[in-house]
Amino acid sequence: MAGLTAPLLGLQKKSLREQALSALRTAITSGELAPGRHLVETELSEMLQISRGTLREALRQLEQEGLLSAGPRGRLSVRHLDEKEIRDIFAVRAALESLAARTLCELPDRAHAIQSLRQTIDVMEAAQDLSLEERIESDMNFHRTLCRLTGNETLLHSWESLEGSIRMSIMFGGLEKGVKNMSVDRHRDIVAAIETGDASLARKTIRAHMDSAAANLVA
Repeated sequence: MAGLTAPLLGLQKKSLREQALSALRTAITSGELAPGRHLVETELSEMLQISRGTLREALRQLEQEGLLSAGPRGRLSVRHLDEKEIRDIFAVRAALESLAARTLCELPDRAHAIQSLRQTIDVMEAAQDLSLEERIESDMNFHRTLCRLTGNETLLHSWESLEGSIRMSIMFGGLEKGVKNMSVDRHRDIVAAIETGDASLARKTIRAHMDSAAANLVA
């Protein structure tokens, strides 16, 4: 693990598991821990200055999120996606977010939902000159909010279970392709479609967005 830098340099004593999770997520999504890299518990626990028990809790969570995968004898490594997995992830996202868009279109009063979505787009726009991690978070927040506003907890939970895979798909494509998928205008198109109340148009807009994003990442 030699050569790793912040945030894998040691953690404060408060909420060590949460800090370990945050540090490891950042290291993975930034590429500091590259896809396919095997994780050595003794080295990571020393680097993060936490017990191996606390580290294992964090690693189990990251495995559940889809950022890590288990190999022979349970040895964990940073997950590596292939093109089929990318397309599968975005197909499931399209289905979930199309349902969310349809649900919002059916609301008798969509004004609050539209306002909330536009606020997340404002954050995306403000993040364009910030770090890749902050841009990813602002993009994820838009799509998470889209699902949350439906009030369908099962839908939201299903979407959140994909978060790790979504982050890994961005790493698969690389910085330039990932940023292209975070186009503010494309997200404004989604909100505009929902605002019309035309469920068919909203679903088509979501699916076009997801199909284009997947194709861009694997191109």
